[in-house]
Amino acid sequence: MNRSNTPIVIGSKTVKNRVTFAPAVRYDWSDGSGHANERFARHYEARAAGGAGLIVVEATCVRPDGKLAPSQLGLWEDSQIQGHAAIAEACRRHGAVVLVQIHHAGYNTHPECAVPKGPSAMEWRTFRGTVTTQALTIAEIGELRDRFVDAAIRAQKAGYDGIQLHGCHGYLVNDFVSPAANLRTDAYGGCTENRARFGCEIIRGIRGACGSDFIISVRTPVAEPTIEEACAVADAYAAAGADYIQTSLGIASTRPEDIGYPGNLPYNSIVWAGTMIHRHMSGAVPVSVVNGINTPELANYILDNDLADTVDSARALLADPNWARAVTQGTGYVPCRGCGNCLWSPLQKHNCPAVAERRRTDPDCIE
Repeated sequence: MNRSNTPIVIGSKTVKNRVTFAPAVRYDWSDGSGHANERFARHYEARAAGGAGLIVVEATCVRPDGKLAPSQLGLWEDSQIQGHAAIAEACRRHGAVVLVQIHHAGYNTHPECAVPKGPSAMEWRTFRGTVTTQALTIAEIGELRDRFVDAAIRAQKAGYDGIQLHGCHGYLVNDFVSPAANLRTDAYGGCTENRARFGCEIIRGIRGACGSDFIISVRTPVAEPTIEEACAVADAYAAAGADYIQTSLGIASTRPEDIGYPGNLPYNSIVWAGTMIHRHMSGAVPVSVVNGINTPELANYILDNDLADTVDSARALLADPNWARAVTQGTGYVPCRGCGNCLWSPLQKHNCPAVAERRRTDPDCIE
């Protein structure tokens, strides 16, 4: 059985296979204007040509004062549509369904861009150090919700098949969901329903503005703080109109001992927790898992055992754009080394040894 090469319906679209290129930012390629250049289009087209059924374009900011890095891509103004249109067209030439991840960094906003804001005022530890955050007012929450919707409208105009709402990794939507980050006592804080309210309002706004043919995916945590709470958040997003749940890390710990990972499995605790959300959703919407899925054998194990509906991989597809075909058809590929040199951090340049290996035989290969 090779379930990876079977189509799947997500929203109103049929995706040709079950391998997804997860969003992976390229901060060293852009100039700070938020515009996507030709290099981005070539990069994503290579993964579509290499067989990925679904492409999720990297974190794209909805406001310039919510960027994770000064050079982050944006969809906060109409002038940015053209560059994204080139990406969407390039991917769809190869039969891929293509989404763009819309994003606001929240507490992790780069200090050169703005003072970090989110649900609460607090001292918050980021990868850059501890920051003092400001609490958003109700009016500001509504304005930010509308900026996410506006970005989705621009994404639709650019020709994307849909968006992925970034609700993980300690960014704004995740800040609201997390009880550690959200200390509010109004309609946006407290119980799970209230903490998920901001994300749900964004989903409903996008659905109303972009219609039923536009995919709404949400990247949502596998534990926040527990798997059970994460399932409740996923339920809320699906009820609000999300077509697709793509799991990943949140703010809460996903250490094996903290989430009940049973061990002795061929995949890690993050993937395992994602499979628990897949089991919980019971086919209500497709669910994808991610993290360390870097070999065709592991991808096919997860899919053939119905542990997820799709598998997301970034590093394997950064190492070799043809990795999806290796999963679905058993072709050769250049493996990910697991070195971390492709990580998203704006503090480092991408330096993938697998790309260097590919260049030895093809000096003009696409990164």
